[in-house]
Amino acid sequence: ANGNDEKKLKEGRSPISPSRVLHLRQIPSDATEAEVISLGLPFGKVTNLLMLKGKSQAFLEMASEEAAANMVNFYTSVTPLLRSQPVYIQYSNYRELKTDNLPNQARAQAALQAVNAAPDALAAGGGVVPGQGSVLRIIVENVFYPVTLEVLYQIFSKFGPVLKIITFTKNNQFQTLLQFADPTNAYYAKMAMDGQNIYNACCTLRIEFSKLTSLKVKYNNDKSRDFTRLDLPSGDGPPVMDSAIPASFGKKPSLLMMNIQDDHYAFYVALPFGIYIAINTFAGLAVPAVAGALGSLAVPTSAAPGRITIPGVTGVPGNSVLLVSNLNPEAITPHGLFILFGVYGDVHRVKIMFKKKENALVQMADANQAQLAISNLNGQRLYGKVLHATFSKHQFVQLPREGQEDHGLTKDYSNSPLHRFKKPGSKNFQNIFPPSATLHLSNIPPSVSVDDLKNLFAGTGSTVKAFKFFQKDCKMALIQLGSVEEAVHALIALHNHDLGDNHHLRVSFSKSTI
Repeated sequence: ANGNDEKKLKEGRSPISPSRVLHLRQIPSDATEAEVISLGLPFGKVTNLLMLKGKSQAFLEMASEEAAANMVNFYTSVTPLLRSQPVYIQYSNYRELKTDNLPNQARAQAALQAVNAAPDALAAGGGVVPGQGSVLRIIVENVFYPVTLEVLYQIFSKFGPVLKIITFTKNNQFQTLLQFADPTNAYYAKMAMDGQNIYNACCTLRIEFSKLTSLKVKYNNDKSRDFTRLDLPSGDGPPVMDSAIPASFGKKPSLLMMNIQDDHYAFYVALPFGIYIAINTFAGLAVPAVAGALGSLAVPTSAAPGRITIPGVTGVPGNSVLLVSNLNPEAITPHGLFILFGVYGDVHRVKIMFKKKENALVQMADANQAQLAISNLNGQRLYGKVLHATFSKHQFVQLPREGQEDHGLTKDYSNSPLHRFKKPGSKNFQNIFPPSATLHLSNIPPSVSVDDLKNLFAGTGSTVKAFKFFQKDCKMALIQLGSVEEAVHALIALHNHDLGDNHHLRVSFSKSTI
């Protein structure tokens, strides 16, 4: 099996069809089983692992083909690192891993059991395990380069929706409290990132669960951010990094955020997740060579000092316009994109490209909502294709001029009554979850029965696996469909569906299962 995968690699070909078993190459000899498993955790449950340390390879089995596809698609654009070394991932010829009779599997199985124990305990305990909530306490050691709130958000949002972040300095250490929407997201983030370096050989993350169950944020600024409350004031606090930047960067750390002047130049460093940061330093300062993570770094010329940019994306940081590609032109509509992306923010405009209908622009209300949409929808299957979402170079979606033929491909939803987050502090911000096979239904009138709803969803082509009304409130229910993709299609088709009696169905993704 190993030879077949290697042969395909040498020939420059991938297996004909995706598989839930993935082939990983160039695994460092000192990498642990838990570290290899952590590469798959953000994308779903890892069900098996085969380590071939003599060949620096491994086979990783995901719970579903969909999870494996999401993982391959993500790591195609962002090369993962283990022990500061790049790891390469492709589909395997295998459809499943059978390792029961193989030697030296004890450590791999023990690592799998440890990884899967916490999510199972979370589910059994109603979502809360003592000492393992949704708030993480993060200490950044050996701070040589700036670690900003935006950097932390970019890193940790890969594991699930980040609701709140508070940064501070205590005992001369830069620390962060970070709250996820779900304890499982927090567990996976801790599992994958504890002990990792943000930059090569420095800015090491030490992560533990906080005793706090929720964070209270007063201001949205450089030190703290509540992504569920866009109405909070900025306050007058000093920049977060003032006391966390080493003296080697000069007496005034604020120089790091200035525009480039005659006596400054921009120095770029790279994060593991493909994020670049430009740092201003004194001209003539000896900046140590950074090996491994930087490699042959192509510096994006459009990057503003102190701001985050994504490789291959020319959009300005803070942009609220998304480029959505690899769509199914036969099935996608502006309304469909409005409903789907509207789960993660208020969509103002949608434009499907006239000459390339597999591409579209989606303008969100702000950059935070745009980032939420990317974190949750990039890599999701939609109408048989894997959707790609990233920031666009455009600052807004332009409406067609009067008299210009558009074929209904550009729509303005700025004043739509279907916006979920137009009310400041809306509870909808507390219920943002990644696409899942289980949907939460609300605003159900008493006249609608279980069979009515089952038939309604079956009519979209979905397989209804389970259904239950909430015990205390029959206006709400959970419905479990055959796959995540079916649930995405059903949400697009049935959100705001007229159920009669002046009731329109509200549909969202749920973190629960039935």
